Amino acid sequence: MAEELNVHVINHPLIQHKLTLMRMKETGTKDFRELLEEIAMLMTYEITRDFPLKEIEIETPVAKCKAKVLAGKKVGVVPILRAGLGMLSGVANMIPAARVGHVGMYRDPETLKPVEYYCKLPSDVSDRTLIVVDPMLATGGSASAALSLLKEKGAKSLILMCLVAAPEGVRVINKEHPDVPLYVAAVDERLNDKGYIVPGLGDAGDRIFGTL
Repeated sequence: MAEELNVHVINHPLIQHKLTLMRMKETGTKDFRELLEEIAMLMTYEITRDFPLKEIEIETPVAKCKAKVLAGKKVGVVPILRAGLGMLSGVANMIPAARVGHVGMYRDPETLKPVEYYCKLPSDVSDRTLIVVDPMLATGGSASAALSLLKEKGAKSLILMCLVAAPEGVRVINKEHPDVPLYVAAVDERLNDKGYIVPGLGDAGDRIFGTL
């Protein structure tokens, strides 16, 4: 099934090891939060691998030389509230100059449809590559709605980064936003009748913030 999906699965051993620890039901809030931040850092390292570089001249304590720095569009990070906040610091640690926006979406428990309640973005979103982060890509509804909202606000370059995805959610993003690269640490089996990813890791927001 996975071969039919347009998704980049990052199989780095450290990411997979830390994800396994996060999945364990006995993992507490502190460890869960720290592991998610660490995975977000490692995933950021991978998704920025092909970012363009340019050469500039600098002076070291020894001599002048040419060296490379990031070129191209500036970067923004947009967590989808609330669980996306758990990935924000990991991305920001790797890209300290990134501006941060926030999109508030929640899934209606009856309809499983996304409802928007907040949006605050940098003024120059059209000039930035926006990395949209949310740990769980379940039905795909909230992430797709967030991407649509960002496009309406002028975003032209978007990347979606999630921790765990269900095939159903990946298909929604592929269909509704084929222009947006999707990076995940794992594609799990399916959704259950409550819209949770199986085997997944439970409610990421509750486990991050200790609201179980």
